[in-house]
Amino acid sequence: MSFADKFSQNFLENDRYVYLLRGLGNTIVIAFFALILGLIIGFVVAVIRSFHDKTGKLKILNAICHIYLTLWRGTPTMVQILIMYYIVFVTVNNKILVAIIAFGLNSAAYVAEIVRGGIMAVDTGQFEAGLSLGAHYNLVMFDVIIPQALKAVIPALSNEAITLLKETSISGYIGLMDLTKGADIIRSQTYEAMMPLIGCALIYLVMVFGLSQVTKMLEGRLRRDER
Repeated sequence: MSFADKFSQNFLENDRYVYLLRGLGNTIVIAFFALILGLIIGFVVAVIRSFHDKTGKLKILNAICHIYLTLWRGTPTMVQILIMYYIVFVTVNNKILVAIIAFGLNSAAYVAEIVRGGIMAVDTGQFEAGLSLGAHYNLVMFDVIIPQALKAVIPALSNEAITLLKETSISGYIGLMDLTKGADIIRSQTYEAMMPLIGCALIYLVMVFGLSQVTKMLEGRLRRDER
């Protein structure tokens, strides 16, 4: 068969391209909301851990955060999503919601350490100077320290977003129609693996390239603001 014939068989016959479109839509939804959830929880955990590192307070919350980070960073993502679907949220029928929570919690563990590293990298003298001027800890942290930390960790956060997007490809293990699952369904119907899987890989590549370009634009904007 020619390339055109294979393309038609895999994507055009019986409207098989719809599997990819549906899977792509679910992949984008899961990755977007999981990233938002991961950023929110990750920032909270990072602030708690940083506050404990600088002041020695919030010991109980810091211990809880440490356990959370150990569990979620020490176990495979696939095992986590299976546990969330078959054990924790066994009564929940919304697979997309379960995937968002599972991937969001996983991403938050890495975001927390990235942001905490950025916060701790900021010169301690700035923190002490703010407190000596009578500013509240929260004011110094959110108006002085965190803005500087974010500029330093944007590349790492971008890498985490890209990793999260690619990790959503395991959503099919809970029977969820994501981009990879859509390509696999086409493969199972046409018995042709190369065309649908290469097509799936190219779509992921385009999305990752887009995220990388957005990150470069953001970094350039921040450098201009510094000047």
